[in-house]
Amino acid sequence: MTEITVRRLFISPGHNFVGHHGQEAGKYPLHEVDEIECVAGRGVRGDRYFDYKQDYKGQITFFASEVFEEVCRALGTGTLSPGVTRRNVITQGADLNALVGRRFTLQGIEFEGVSECKPCYWMDQAIAPGGEAALQGRGGLRAKILSDGKLRVNR
Repeated sequence: MTEITVRRLFISPGHNFVGHHGQEAGKYPLHEVDEIECVAGRGVRGDRYFDYKQDYKGQITFFASEVFEEVCRALGTGTLSPGVTRRNVITQGADLNALVGRRFTLQGIEFEGVSECKPCYWMDQAIAPGGEAALQGRGGLRAKILSDGKLRVNR
């Protein structure tokens, strides 16, 4: 497997899309950080999904910077932060879909890829009209955290 590079890390204290169907998106801030604390079976400390549900499949989410940049070019968005997708870890150098159903280690922390982060209609607002369609089949990875540790942005 190709080595995964961590490009950016994000956490948010609240849900902007989940639970907002038929309403405007929420206004919870997104915090870009240099490191996040991964807690086995619980999630990312300080993030909205920390202790969300027992055995939750999206304790941490990953998204490929290459996909985000390609979608932004195709939709003519100009420069956007990949944080608009509300994923925790922005990666480079890995086929995230290939990690569904597999265990993998990143910076000494063990994860289990559970499923694709399926894009929703909010991506048409967060990125640009057509964002949901452009991300079909490549919206990122939902994973469980199997061991404790800290992920850091690769400098």
